[in-house]
Formats: sequence, structure tokens, C-alpha cells
Amino acid sequence: MHLLDSNVWLAARNLDEPEHDAARRLVEGAGGRPLAALDLTLYEVANVAMKRWRSPSRARGVADLVRIACPHTIVSIDPLVLDRAIALMGEYPLSLYDAAYAAAADVHGWTLVSGDHKDLVGPGLAITADEALAAS
Repeated sequence: MHLLDSNVWLAARNLDEPEHDAARRLVEGAGGRPLAALDLTLYEVANVAMKRWRSPSRARGVADLVRIACPHTIVSIDPLVLDRAIALMGEYPLSLYDAAYAAAADVHGWTLVSGDHKDLVGPGLAITADEALAAS
């Protein structure tokens, strides 16, 4: 299972993102693995879409993309994931949001795919969309 963070979902819908093509292909199923998201992702993508694009329809569209691609795999943060996220914050300089993605991937045995090179990919907590496609 690939757990996609909000950066990947947004890149899939934004032609100006350097990782657009890989993110789009991954969201469309080219990675060959099922996709998952956090319930938090829906809020994150809609928030960023509204701030960047100032378009309610584009914000709804990217949130709909998450819901359609993950009809049964949008997971909520539970106490185990929260505890692991807090522990990760003690090990890495992460926001709770980034730590929640890394923790959920760890707890569920999933691969986190992120566009956050500095905080998640760099320390080895996630792979990029290109790497996810290459591994398939």
C-alpha cells in the first residue's frame, strides 16, 4: 500500500509542480499498489488548493480525487498512530502533521510517498513518487 501525503495529491493536479507527471501517474494507478490517505489529507489538500488556486471547484476536485482513489483506505488517526507520531517528533524535526503520515505508514506497514524532500524523504521516512513508480 502506498500512503500518499498531501504534496503528492496536490502535485497530481498542478501542472506547474516539478513532480506532476510522476504524481499523476501514481494517483492513476501506475504504481501498481493500492493507495491510502489520512482523513487529515482531505483538509490539507482543500486548504492548500484554496490558498494557492483560489478556486472552490479545484479544492473540491482534489479532495474528490483522494476520496475516489481511496474509497476504503482513508484512515483516521488513532491512539497508536498518535503515540508513534509524537515519538517521531522526538527523533526528527517534524510537524505533527508530517509525523502523522510517517507514523501511519509505520504502524500499518505501508510505504509513505511524499513530495516533502527536506522533512520526510531526506531522512528516509518516505520515498518520492518517482521512486514509487520505479519500484513497481
